[in-house]
Amino acid sequence: MSENESRPVVVGVDGSPASLAALRWAVEDARRRGCGVDAVTAWHADYGVMIGPLPAEVFAEVSPQAMKSAAQKVLDRSVEGFEGVEIRQILVEGDARDVLFKASEDAALLVVGNRGHSRIVEAILGSVSAYCVHHASCPVVVVREAKVGQERPVAEPALPLTPGPLL
Repeated sequence: MSENESRPVVVGVDGSPASLAALRWAVEDARRRGCGVDAVTAWHADYGVMIGPLPAEVFAEVSPQAMKSAAQKVLDRSVEGFEGVEIRQILVEGDARDVLFKASEDAALLVVGNRGHSRIVEAILGSVSAYCVHHASCPVVVVREAKVGQERPVAEPALPLTPGPLL
């Protein structure tokens, strides 16, 4: 077994449809490679958007323990039902970009989903997938979620480019 085959396929999981599509892709790729999958979920308590005192009920929902527990539930639900490949669940506190960058150091491949935000949203929030593509220590695959209800039209047979043989 080569060094690359023993290294896991790392996939970022946040419960979004794009990350679930990335997880499915990563599991299939790991089966082909004969290696395991590290499903990584990052959680981060960001109190920068909170202004003023909070009611106890709201504070309980945004406490670090509650956020960690919610992230663990998302990770647990995301990896259910996969067979034929070892999936190691990794829950890390931190910014997703930094966590996935660090995980890429020991990975054969990093797989992330792309939610397809508008350019304005990505300019404000930043794109985890774009950051990973530019900074990861291993190859990166970005998987877009399939658009439900948008089937591609069946292509009509193309007409010949020329009316006949060229002389």
